Amino acid sequence: MKGNYFSTGVRDFIIENIENHPNSITRIVSEKFGISRQSVNRYMHKLVDDGALIPEGHTRNKRYGLKPIKEDDFIVEITPELEEDVLWRHKVKPWLSGIKPNVGDICHYGFTEMFNNVIDHSESKNARVKFKYIPNKIELNVMDWGIGIFNKITRELGLEDERHAVLELSKGKLTTDREHHTGEGIFFTSRMFDKFSILSGKLYFSHTQGEEEDWLLEDKEKLLKGTMVIMSIATKSDRTIKDAFDKYTAIGDDYSFTRTHVPVALARYGEENLVSRSQAKRLLARLEPFKEVFLIFEGVEFIGQPFADEIFRVFKKSHPNINIIWVRANDNVEKMIKRVMSTSNDSKP
Repeated sequence: MKGNYFSTGVRDFIIENIENHPNSITRIVSEKFGISRQSVNRYMHKLVDDGALIPEGHTRNKRYGLKPIKEDDFIVEITPELEEDVLWRHKVKPWLSGIKPNVGDICHYGFTEMFNNVIDHSESKNARVKFKYIPNKIELNVMDWGIGIFNKITRELGLEDERHAVLELSKGKLTTDREHHTGEGIFFTSRMFDKFSILSGKLYFSHTQGEEEDWLLEDKEKLLKGTMVIMSIATKSDRTIKDAFDKYTAIGDDYSFTRTHVPVALARYGEENLVSRSQAKRLLARLEPFKEVFLIFEGVEFIGQPFADEIFRVFKKSHPNINIIWVRANDNVEKMIKRVMSTSNDSKP
């Protein structure tokens, strides 16, 4: 044990995993590194002494949390003179000194984009900013008490339901003020951070980075007046702003936003199946500006023939310059897609 007692690898593993496993971290570390639980406890005590961990509870019920390196929580009055970049420079950036430049750039982009939305769209008199810098990640929160983002999109675009607003938001290029905004801020911010969440009204919408994109849409019992945006990124992240823009740029387009990923499950309401042409049209709305559209079928167990036909025959025929690509489809969904596509091919002269 003496040889690896101060192992950086063990220490870093504890810090990176303790939030997700607060009650079982000792067992997980022991199994991962082949050391005794007593040895793991020595690491835990050392991290507490170093000020990296905060113990909670006693003996068997003891849990550990990461102690913030820096944190702040303040209210900002929304005035015509308020500028989001000035707020970033004077109130947030000074607390994040020493972080990796690429992480700092992403935090700058995300904070200023989200706070600009508060200024221009929220109709709120005040906003709340919270940030927390802990050893393994940085979390930024921007909250207002205004009209609510999903409510505003639904109202301005004449949509049927706020869940439909979430679908439109996920596609990108959505704005209720085309003269002053491109509609790309939320889309690209959500792709830069490890996790990006929006709470508004009774809806909770989140996007999580990974080998494949993970999406979550939930109905909350408690109504949240206004909008809360939560963004977090690992302090060791190598992701850059350029990475996010490159991922959604079709080859040869020189940074034009021409590629999008759309979670198909967001086109349904509740537990309904995706079977109708009207549902497909809802999914396909506003996709004309893109050259490549990735339809993510994660969480979709079944699609009807009219739904598939509207996308993979009717839409493709009327929009031959848009490349529709489906991913993460189960066998049943894939069979239906291939069925309507083969029908389309059979009908060619």
